[in-house]
Amino acid sequence: MMKSVLVIDDNQGIRENTAEIMELAGYKTFTAENGKKGVELAVREKPDVIICDIMMPELDGYGVLHLLRKNPDTSHIPFIFLTAKTERSDLRKGMEMGADDYVTKPFDEIELLNAVEIRLKKAEVLQQRYAASAEGVNSFLDDARNAGMMGSLTSQYNTEPYMRKQTLYQEGKRPRFLYYLVKGKVKAFRTHEDGKEYITDMFSEGDFMGYSSLLEDKNYDHSAVVLEDAEVMQVPREDFLQMVYGDINVATKFIRIITQNVKEKEARLLNLAYSSLRKRVANALADLHDKYASGHKDTVIDISREDIAHYVGTATESLIRTLSDFKAEKLVEIREGKIRVTDADKLRNLLY
Repeated sequence: MMKSVLVIDDNQGIRENTAEIMELAGYKTFTAENGKKGVELAVREKPDVIICDIMMPELDGYGVLHLLRKNPDTSHIPFIFLTAKTERSDLRKGMEMGADDYVTKPFDEIELLNAVEIRLKKAEVLQQRYAASAEGVNSFLDDARNAGMMGSLTSQYNTEPYMRKQTLYQEGKRPRFLYYLVKGKVKAFRTHEDGKEYITDMFSEGDFMGYSSLLEDKNYDHSAVVLEDAEVMQVPREDFLQMVYGDINVATKFIRIITQNVKEKEARLLNLAYSSLRKRVANALADLHDKYASGHKDTVIDISREDIAHYVGTATESLIRTLSDFKAEKLVEIREGKIRVTDADKLRNLLY
């Protein structure tokens, strides 16, 4: 599909010359002779990129940018200032307002075309949907790198094997990696002063781990230990921070990928705080069933009673008594010490 460009400039010669360059390069082109008409055209046509002069009558380039960034329908359109002004204060003002690039007059054709092509590539990366997976992360990083959005990062992040009971990271230590769980199960927990564990999260295939400490630049406030043999992708701290702080658009996109399950975690914490023991155990079993289900009916929860109790926030003895009740009510089956949920919906919807 042909990409479109809107050129806004009050100088007829520059406006027509710029439009001709874009048309010869295969772009559909619209033009406007002042800022007011430029805004109207942008709202109506929604071009793929906008090239706009700064110094214009009626509404200058800064005003155009301000109005288009306020409008949800045009806020995402890449915006390139075309200007003869090269003072640092003018360049800084435009970039702080959200401009994506500058081309200084006089310019050559290649300079202008390169600026437009780079902005279009970046826009495509930011609009694309990426899966919360190792493949999705690597695909995003490759696309962002090829679009010039990030400096030199590792071209591919390898997965490392971890054995059962092996520690990924430890409470109080400085973070070194962003972790992505390709395969297996991992528990995150905090240790109380009395030595007891409180499990804050259970990670499964497709989860990211350790990003909060990286973003807040602080030591881990919990530990993460492998529950069963796992494969983990590790993104070095320096690469992660370059993604986040190098480009606000990259940061927004990347954080959306790695935090897709945050709402689920918030809901679980509220459940722990306000529900009865039966409902807490029921919801925990249903969550674990969903998290570790592999698409067939006989999926079992192969996690120790102690770890499940820590996940629920109760004593192991209380958990065992509740499991016994659920077994009698035919909500779960227990064979060879392993739990199989027989009716996840009923567990979720217990009245008390």
